[in-house]
Amino acid sequence: MTTSVPEPINRQAVITDELHGLRFDQAAAQLFPEFSRSKLQSWVKSGAMTLDGAPVRPRDKVILGQSVVLQALSEPEVSWEGEDIPLDIIYEDEHVIVLNKPAGLVVHPAIGHRAGTLVNALLAHAPELDRLPRGGIVHRLDKDTSGIMFVARSTIAHQSLIAQLAERTVSREYAAVCMGALSGGGSIDAPIDRHPTARTKMAVVRSGKHAVTHYRLIKRFAHHSQLAVHLETGRTHQIRVHMAYRKHPLVGDPQYGGRARVPPGASERLIEGLRSFPRQALHARTLSFEHPESGDWVSFETPIPNDLAQLIQLLKDEDSGVEPRT
Repeated sequence: MTTSVPEPINRQAVITDELHGLRFDQAAAQLFPEFSRSKLQSWVKSGAMTLDGAPVRPRDKVILGQSVVLQALSEPEVSWEGEDIPLDIIYEDEHVIVLNKPAGLVVHPAIGHRAGTLVNALLAHAPELDRLPRGGIVHRLDKDTSGIMFVARSTIAHQSLIAQLAERTVSREYAAVCMGALSGGGSIDAPIDRHPTARTKMAVVRSGKHAVTHYRLIKRFAHHSQLAVHLETGRTHQIRVHMAYRKHPLVGDPQYGGRARVPPGASERLIEGLRSFPRQALHARTLSFEHPESGDWVSFETPIPNDLAQLIQLLKDEDSGVEPRT
């Protein structure tokens, strides 16, 4: 692992007609897509990024013709070593890598996970990713969420994919199993931010960031539901937080679901299956986006992994009274 020396960042831009009326932080995200929205917001709040020479709040609206100036120091960039970790790559070219992340794999190195992460595996597979911010990672899946992800492999792709995520044009659908027998699909529109007291958790907070989740009922069981979940926004832990907020937490989610709930009259087989399920029952199943180079709309899909498929089968067997196979 190596660390670079901070370098000065100097950027200037003008608010165009397309940006007129947006929040300052939203306009900045489109003007400077090479930086994360959280980093841009921090520069706005610290006064490192100004509007017409004056510091303003991230939520203040911008006006056509106003001048945006960014003067800051880059954070030291950490270079991570590649590791020979198997990857399940669905598609790759010179611009993007689409892969199926297994549950249990941390996406990015951090305190407590300096090695053995997806980024370490990617750097061994494609060493050129070391030249891109965060090793080409533009979105994440939680450690114990499995499924499909894309990774930027070029500067063009990095800027394009970040912009598509910011504009909410990327389509993502998840397979999930939650507690409770839902009667149908619906939407959850509730803002999310850091939990006011438990800082490692997220929560629905009135002053939080706009967050919308849509869900469709795939199969209703006696005490559980299998869902297809579509993200309109992409907040941290969004599906897990929203489903818990609606009193239907995901099976196996210790952070937002509490202790495993045992339905009344459940068989010993179901009780054991629910208590031993090792993670939140969530899998990123489909991903669609505009290819950064060709502009073509591309779609990819991953099958439901064995552990989640076995949980769904267990719930089906419980409802139908099927005895376990020997």
